[in-house]
Amino acid sequence: MNTFIPNKASSKNAAFTYPRKLKQAFKLVGCLAIIVFYGSLTANAITLSSDTSKRDSTRLSHHIINHAFDNIFEENMRLSLAGNEYFQPLKTQLVADLSPNFILFSTPKSRFFFEFTSRVKIRLMDTRDAPVKSPSYMPNANIFYRLNEDVFKPKFLSLGYSHHSNGARGPSLNKDGTFNVDSGKFTTNFYTLTYYTGKRVDKPGLTINRYDNVALEVHAGLFNLGLSQGLKDHYGFVRINGSRMYNFVKAYDDPLEQGRKTYENWQRVQFDFTYIADKYDNYSTFDVKKRLNVSLKYYYSFPFMQGTAFMVGAGYRGQDDYNQSFQDSYGYGMVGIAANLSFGFHKHVE
Repeated sequence: MNTFIPNKASSKNAAFTYPRKLKQAFKLVGCLAIIVFYGSLTANAITLSSDTSKRDSTRLSHHIINHAFDNIFEENMRLSLAGNEYFQPLKTQLVADLSPNFILFSTPKSRFFFEFTSRVKIRLMDTRDAPVKSPSYMPNANIFYRLNEDVFKPKFLSLGYSHHSNGARGPSLNKDGTFNVDSGKFTTNFYTLTYYTGKRVDKPGLTINRYDNVALEVHAGLFNLGLSQGLKDHYGFVRINGSRMYNFVKAYDDPLEQGRKTYENWQRVQFDFTYIADKYDNYSTFDVKKRLNVSLKYYYSFPFMQGTAFMVGAGYRGQDDYNQSFQDSYGYGMVGIAANLSFGFHKHVE
């Protein structure tokens, strides 16, 4: 068997070769460690940058969505109406439902929206001297809150507090126990929780927005609070409200700049109903004639009208919503005009 025995020369060369290789290996490992460490720092920096970019993008996206929902909330605020109603028990020359809306909180940083409406209803009687029947003062405050992020299929809530009185100081009841309709005091307070859904459809030169809502309205009188004399058991303290509205926004050619479009409200159709759900005056639960209020209105805005529309409508009141007249039930027709910032859709161009 042959055995290899290194000579002195080969031993000496090995003694110098191994340390040199070790040094080269250490240098290589060091370089690799530096590369890995630098790569790790770079990757972390990229990750942090990416996360920051995502956060900024998400924040920007939420701002856009919140701003779009603020416009949707405005579109669902109450309109101001003026004109005349026909076929009422007492003839009128003019009726008005004035609802100036004050937006107190609206920012793309929040999904909340807060508005106050100083609503007043007026009936000018068609009699000598044309007196104004005691107005209905109906101020209310509403908080809106968006539930989703889809502006083409929005979902949102509103919670409102309302006061309804006529400013009269006379006794609510006559001596015979009947209601003092001419000068009797009327007061009620109520809370309303409303759930909304919507759908938006874009067509060439036209946007169609549909909104549906259902609401629960509860009056403090249900707990013997905040009500005038005699209303207990004679006035609806629990009500189911609902609405469907179609709003049409049309594109017009801008007369000042060729090729540019201006979008403005064009038409609106709105159906509203209220159903009294609690016990009152021994009417049965399904006595529609005394429990149901319903209306259908159509609005048309001509190109020369700025934030205003011509309106026609009809409806039925099982319980009149005009303070001390609440015992009246009747059908009616209406012709007039409507205006509000909620109808004066924010103009934009393209």
